[in-house]
Amino acid sequence: MSTIANNSLISNICVFCGSGAGQNPAFATMATELGRYLAHNNIRLIYGGGDFGLMGTLAKATQSNGGNVTGIIPEFLMKYQRGDFAPDEQIVTKDMHTRKAEMYQRADAFIALPGGIGTLEELVETMTWSQLGTHQKPIFLFNSENFWKPFLTLLQDMRSEGFIRKGLEVNFKVIETIDQLKQNVDHLNNSMEAESGEAKNLSRL
Repeated sequence: MSTIANNSLISNICVFCGSGAGQNPAFATMATELGRYLAHNNIRLIYGGGDFGLMGTLAKATQSNGGNVTGIIPEFLMKYQRGDFAPDEQIVTKDMHTRKAEMYQRADAFIALPGGIGTLEELVETMTWSQLGTHQKPIFLFNSENFWKPFLTLLQDMRSEGFIRKGLEVNFKVIETIDQLKQNVDHLNNSMEAESGEAKNLSRL
């Protein structure tokens, strides 16, 4: 996998989240608010393709508010996670590895909502690729209701024990509200527009 810098505006965000709803209704509320934000800001949702749980809530909220949705799902999960919802674009892959590669390639940034082992695995792999310099795409950890607190504690323990060390830091942002996400995305887009403008000016010299 080649190194890819995030040098274009954020118009496609991949969201990792659970195929279950979880016990706390605040998680579904957050997924709904995120879908509305993506739609209203013309950001395409890229997600795991399921109809149920937080995945379904997020995808339906995005589409019902006028947004575009790309679902990427392995063929063997179609009978378990697909219902009546029709994403604007559906990609069926041969396996989980191809699914993650497709999600990665199409995304300009990543968000992790609450979820289970699959969500954690997708998040950690994306963070590992960033840590190793494979990409520079932004990663946001949506810490709704302090769901990710144990994971953040584990990362701190890894730093304390020297397993995450200088030069191999894990780059991500912890956010708790849609407003914080908007501020970060707006800042990144403004920075990239400024860099693009400077590059154009230099090319005219």
